[in-house]
Amino acid sequence: MPNLYETDQALSEYLLMHYGTDAELMPWAFGPADAIGFPNRTVAYFPEKKASRGLDIGCAVGRSTFELSKVCDEVIGIDYSASFIEAAEEMRQHGSIDYPIKESGQVNSRATASIPEHSNPEGIQFLCADAMDLPANLGQFDCVHAANLICRLPDPAKLLKRLPDLVLPGGHLVLATPCTWLEQFTPPENQPSQDTFEWLSGLLSPSFELVKKADEPFLIRETARKFQWTVSLVTQWKRRV
Repeated sequence: MPNLYETDQALSEYLLMHYGTDAELMPWAFGPADAIGFPNRTVAYFPEKKASRGLDIGCAVGRSTFELSKVCDEVIGIDYSASFIEAAEEMRQHGSIDYPIKESGQVNSRATASIPEHSNPEGIQFLCADAMDLPANLGQFDCVHAANLICRLPDPAKLLKRLPDLVLPGGHLVLATPCTWLEQFTPPENQPSQDTFEWLSGLLSPSFELVKKADEPFLIRETARKFQWTVSLVTQWKRRV
C-alpha cells in the first residue's frame, strides 16, 4: 500500500507536532494546550534510571528518539517514511531544520525545528524500515517505544509478536495507540475483534507485566484554524524475567 505519510504536508505537520512551540502548535488561548508535547510525555513513562539501549519504532520525525537519548546511551529510531527519516537525520547531523507551517490556503509561515536540549545525537541511529519486518540483527533493548503506530499497520500482530525478542528481561515497553483502526491502514480481518486494551493484554501478558495504563491527548495542527485532537491509550509493560 502507498505510504500516506510521504507528503510535504504530513512532514510539516509532524515537524510542528514534535518540535513546534506551544504558540506555533496552538495559537488559540482557549485551545487544548494539554495535548501539546505528546512525544515527550510518552517517553516519560520509562523509568528515569540510565539505560544502555533504546528502540523507537514508528519514530516519525524523531522527537521521541531524541528524548530517549537522554536516558539511553544508544538509541535506534525506525520509521517507514523515508522523508520523516531524512528530516530526523538532518536534524541529528545539523541540529535543526527549517520547515513551513500552513496557515490557510497558500499562506505559509516559516519555523525551525531544533533537537531538544540535553539529547545525545551522537548516540542515535535513524533507519527507514517496516515495523512489521524489522531487521533481524537489531538485538535487544532496555527501552522499546512505539507511539501511535499499531493501528496504522496492515498486520499489527506481526510487530506485537516480535516485541518479546526485542525487550531485555526486566526491560520496559511503552505502547501508545489512538485505537482508530481505519480500513485504509489495517484490513478488518487484522483489526482487534475486541477492546484494544484487552487484545493487547492477551498478546503481551505471556511475556510482559502491565505496569501502567493511561490516556494521553495529542494534537496535530493542519492549519491555523483546523486541528486534530485525539486521545491515545498508553500502556507501559515490563518484560518478565
